[in-house]
Amino acid sequence: MPLSDRERSKLDSGDDTAFYDSPRFVTHADDPFQTRLTELYADVLEPGDRVLDAMSSWVSHLPTYSFERVVGHGLNEAELAENDRLDEWFLQDFNRDQSLPLAEDSCDAVLCALSVQYLQYPEAVFSEFARVLAPAGVLVVTFTNRMFPTKAVRAWRTASMDGRASLVDSYCRAAGLTVTDVYREQPGQDPFYAVLARQES
Repeated sequence: MPLSDRERSKLDSGDDTAFYDSPRFVTHADDPFQTRLTELYADVLEPGDRVLDAMSSWVSHLPTYSFERVVGHGLNEAELAENDRLDEWFLQDFNRDQSLPLAEDSCDAVLCALSVQYLQYPEAVFSEFARVLAPAGVLVVTFTNRMFPTKAVRAWRTASMDGRASLVDSYCRAAGLTVTDVYREQPGQDPFYAVLARQES
């Protein structure tokens, strides 16, 4: 079932674009989390893949090999411009417009790191992730226990870490994606959670 109005509510209902207007050149998880994230990406991505880094920032945590194309999405122009792994990028507030400006089957992988907690209409966004994924393409959603609490939706704020994994699982399934793996690890101080889902081949 889609999130209810209460579940998608935020403590700060102000304009998200204004909240993210000033760049934050920081990372939102500790070094062991970031290392583990790059390792996971290296396990599931292939050189030459077409990648969408959704809700990105100034760093994408990608392995060093080359991709055919890496498209970034976010809310802060300065952060995306600083990200040297992006071939192109676009600004869009997913809480206002859930339609991706990308063609069907145009991505081999969609990545969403440390940001899923801010989506008020995750089922619609994940349906767009599914639409742009090529057959057998992979969606990788990762998160920890850190967040901007005023901007995270209530369903996320009130859930346990395992409950949050279940939320992401439900978003994937609502979009018609098949969840293949769920990671629950503690590489450092920050817990590392990842949900992997695939488009049917």
